[in-house]
Amino acid sequence: MAPPHGLVDGLDELVRRIAVATERFGERASLRWEPLVLGRAAMLGLSRSGRRSANDSCRLLEAADGWVALNLARDDDLEMLPALLEREISGEPWDDVAVAVGASPAAAFVTRAQLFGLPAALLAAPVCGDPVRSSPLGRAIGERGVTGLNVVDLSSMWAGPLAAMILTRVGADVVKVESSARPDGARKVPGFYRWLHDPDQREIRIDFGSDAGRSQLRCLLEGADIVLESSRPRALAQLGLSPETLTMRDGAVWVSITGHGRTGSHADWVGFGDDTAVAGGLVGFGAGGAPVFCADAIADPITGLVAATAALDACGRGGGALLDVAMSRAASSVIAAEGWGEVTDLAFESGSSPGAWTLVGSGEHVEVSGPPIPTSVRV
Repeated sequence: MAPPHGLVDGLDELVRRIAVATERFGERASLRWEPLVLGRAAMLGLSRSGRRSANDSCRLLEAADGWVALNLARDDDLEMLPALLEREISGEPWDDVAVAVGASPAAAFVTRAQLFGLPAALLAAPVCGDPVRSSPLGRAIGERGVTGLNVVDLSSMWAGPLAAMILTRVGADVVKVESSARPDGARKVPGFYRWLHDPDQREIRIDFGSDAGRSQLRCLLEGADIVLESSRPRALAQLGLSPETLTMRDGAVWVSITGHGRTGSHADWVGFGDDTAVAGGLVGFGAGGAPVFCADAIADPITGLVAATAALDACGRGGGALLDVAMSRAASSVIAAEGWGEVTDLAFESGSSPGAWTLVGSGEHVEVSGPPIPTSVRV
């Protein structure tokens, strides 16, 4: 069981691009992708589990004409299953889901699940192309690095905060903004949250439901050099705070991270790291040809690297850009279309010691370290 061809080369290329982009402005950032991509699993002691995701919230299920991923990562997701399946759940929920998926065309099941707000995806072969789609946003200015730039991080969980962490490392001034009613879900895992967020990082909580809160958020966004957010487009539009309606400063860069893109029929689809990886074709294949998850929520850290790279490149071009970063496209961008679906001998496995993973290939085992686990919190 292994990831598809080209994954390691694709990850190497991402960190190389970050190094090149920052070196242009004397801020070279030399990163290793191993702790960024594999770190959460090492920290939490997670390992691959075939067609179950490492954190056990997502499943790869065989439909009548293909494979789908369904992710029940939130408490509300389980509550939606009776409506999705049109019957009460008896016993193990995944058993009933597997029966329903097996009797349905794959695309039809995914579309129905998404109508109920459930993260679901159809397994598809990787699509070549840039995972970032750029459109004009205000006026561009002269090229610049990110040192001293004001970054408003409105994102949550993993991908956006990882991009913010990388921008912090090269000198940006990041402020994290959260809804007072719905704080970042990553806080439920304190060690992981502390790894992504510097203890000294500025944090602001705002009541998005109040006029005063929305006014405060508008001021923050319109005064930012870089905005990172991971909301579905309609969420900010409902607050009157979509990037198209704000008056952004000259040279601003807005990074919009979504599961499947800001536009088109999938614009409001929900997506998390495991299911969007499946949508991008980023899976392994077992000896029988069945797909398996290749690493823990891998589309999340890949998207964080892609988003950071895109923001750096956009600043180098003078900004004035809205960057549409889709997690499924980011996952697809780091693997090769040629040979997709073939079984290879490369795999990520749990390491021999706490906080480590092992990269296995061609009979060799190379241990790669995860992030340091904060001494004050063990997870």
